[in-house]
Amino acid sequence: MIARGNTDQLPDDQRIVITGIGLTAPNGNHYSEYRENLLQGVSGVSDYEIRYVGKTVAGICDFDERRYQSRKDRRRGTRAGSVGIYATNEAIKDSGIDWENTDTSRVGIYLGVTEHGNVETENEIFELKGYDYDTSFWSHHHNPRTVANNPAGEVALNIGVTGPHYTIGAACAAGNAGLIQGAQMLLLDECDLALSGGVSESIHTFGIFASFRSQGALATHSDPTQASRPFDVNRNGIVVAEGGCVFVLERLATAKRRDAQIYGELVSYALNTDATDFVLPNPERQAECVQLALKRGGLSPEQISIVSTHATGTSSGDAQECAALQSVFAGCEQTHFNNTKSLIGHSMGAAGALELAGNLFSFRDRVCHPTINVKDLDPACELPGLVTNQACEIPQPIYVLNNSFGMLGINSVVVVKKF
Repeated sequence: MIARGNTDQLPDDQRIVITGIGLTAPNGNHYSEYRENLLQGVSGVSDYEIRYVGKTVAGICDFDERRYQSRKDRRRGTRAGSVGIYATNEAIKDSGIDWENTDTSRVGIYLGVTEHGNVETENEIFELKGYDYDTSFWSHHHNPRTVANNPAGEVALNIGVTGPHYTIGAACAAGNAGLIQGAQMLLLDECDLALSGGVSESIHTFGIFASFRSQGALATHSDPTQASRPFDVNRNGIVVAEGGCVFVLERLATAKRRDAQIYGELVSYALNTDATDFVLPNPERQAECVQLALKRGGLSPEQISIVSTHATGTSSGDAQECAALQSVFAGCEQTHFNNTKSLIGHSMGAAGALELAGNLFSFRDRVCHPTINVKDLDPACELPGLVTNQACEIPQPIYVLNNSFGMLGINSVVVVKKF
């Protein structure tokens, strides 16, 4: 637990703040570019083709992998590792930390992932086919590429961190879970700086597309920019996306000492489990997760300015989450709701982190970015205050609540306060 009630009453070494953001998303490789495209409703979803599945749509990132990696390191590593390396270096640069004089034994890396290793194993088997499945041609890089800690480990190698590093497997709640883990480690004094968030290379595995298609949950549309359409009555599934977002987390006392910029203060969070189904969400448990985060932060629903929804564009999932939100935020006239996946697709392990990042600048510009592609709102998804198709100005936002849920019934909520 981070805090109860007004965090201003807490000692500065018990308050956690965000002092840097680095990201790559399908519609932007820097925070300012990403934010502007969200406000303008610019989609990052495009046509995509992958072996065995064929033509589909996806959220594809286009960042410079060589900006922070040598050709050799990129060849040895993974796409998820490159995403993490890019986002982490950008976050450190954005934070203004004197990295050369930082004690890296007191830096922790906590990156959420949905899945890892599928891409590398699929690629090896595909290559092996050309050698009549002779396993002597199997790459010796396969093991370090596919171990669960790989993305965080590649980041640690790249920037020389000797403190703790690991990935957090939390399905599509992983981006939030990475942030939560970083805050917990700071409060436990296990590190002085936490590099936290989530990464995804999901579009490079044909298996995820094939699986969603077999479930009837893979989005299709003649115009790829309109394929991701949460809350619309004609939504027909998920748009798979890649991406990554890493936050620099520090105790407020440390941030003050170096006169750091502060994007927001992490004031509460919650994690719980549905324990009811492999895939289908449970709105009661989701509502309980939101309520727990509010309770821990000493907050009422009316205090939340923006709710960043998880909604993926599936027929049942969106309605279930809306039922949960309607039960918690009934009568909250000043609360606005939006959805970032409509603009970038579902970036899996990075989703929670990217979606939070997309809303943090509301503290500065007082604008809520829209949910696009809502042409015919599903009556089951009618949330008062849902921002659709066009950004809107809002009263001074104080709190952003970020929902992120995943398969096997994992739910996560993070609340960030304007500092």
